[in-house]
Amino acid sequence: MSYQSRVSGPLLDRIDLTVDVPPVTAADLALPPPAEGTAEVAARVAAARDIAAARAAKAGGGVPALNARAEGRWLETIVALDEPGGALLARAAEAGRLSARGWTRTLRLARTIADLEGSGPVRRVHVAEALIYRRIAPAAESLGETRASAYGV
Repeated sequence: MSYQSRVSGPLLDRIDLTVDVPPVTAADLALPPPAEGTAEVAARVAAARDIAAARAAKAGGGVPALNARAEGRWLETIVALDEPGGALLARAAEAGRLSARGWTRTLRLARTIADLEGSGPVRRVHVAEALIYRRIAPAAESLGETRASAYGV
């Protein structure tokens, strides 16, 4: 029995990102280095934080500068999902794989993914990536269903 199967759903729902990291193989070691190094990633993260801070400063009224703290109307305003993105998120919720808390956390994460990409609007592809990082029901995993296929991606 894995450790994750012993952690309660409400606790897991408070975790924004889950990433499975398989063991490194000899074949992995022979691969070329990643195209984007640590310095480039750090620069993209700083730029994304600047985008979020500028968006908050423009809005005024004491709205949070970090996407992770956005709530309510402010979250709806900064995300402004397109129709395909909203439909994908709704399908995930209807499938029972997304709680109300998970919905909000997915929106925040999708906004951050879009900022990291330098994209203005949050599109379906950003929502899909955010959903992939959310943990799905163990029953679906045991059936061999991938996270992406569970959401119709």
